[in-house]
Amino acid sequence: MDKLKPRAMSSGISLCLLLPLAHQISHNYIDPGTGSLIIQALIASLVGGFYLTKVSWNKVKNFFGKLISKFTRSND
Repeated sequence: MDKLKPRAMSSGISLCLLLPLAHQISHNYIDPGTGSLIIQALIASLVGGFYLTKVSWNKVKNFFGKLISKFTRSND
């Protein structure tokens, strides 16, 4: 049973490596609705990333601010 696992893994890896070579030309297009959806998703991701950075930065800043104020109060 253990001998089968490496063989299955190697065949799966070789399939993943050879699959892109077997593609065919397709004549598809992206319509304007799909294009605008992609643009909206990119903009939302950027805005969400900026918001997450802002919230995280404020939490880090508040944590170290409290830590420093405790340290300075204990030294007084």
